[in-house]
Amino acid sequence: MTDHLVHDNVAAHRFELAVDGEVGALASYRMRGEDVVVVLHTETHPDLRGQGLAGELAHKTLDRLRDRGQRIVPACPFFARYIGDHPEYADLVAH
Repeated sequence: MTDHLVHDNVAAHRFELAVDGEVGALASYRMRGEDVVVVLHTETHPDLRGQGLAGELAHKTLDRLRDRGQRIVPACPFFARYIGDHPEYADLVAH
């Protein structure tokens, strides 16, 4: 996995994965209370698709949520599938 920076752009309500200083992939979210993040949508810049950036974004976002003691509602189909494929994150899912 390439080491790209993931930034929580709180003002825009999205996690952003930077590629060469630009947003290569993003995951928009809304908060439910203070400790539950509802991930709504994930997208990758069209010119960068097929490079695993969305998976890297999901991995780093989930690690960050774990570090913060937060949980996730994966309303986004990509995040839901990613968690299904990576059961080590199943404990982060809020019910």
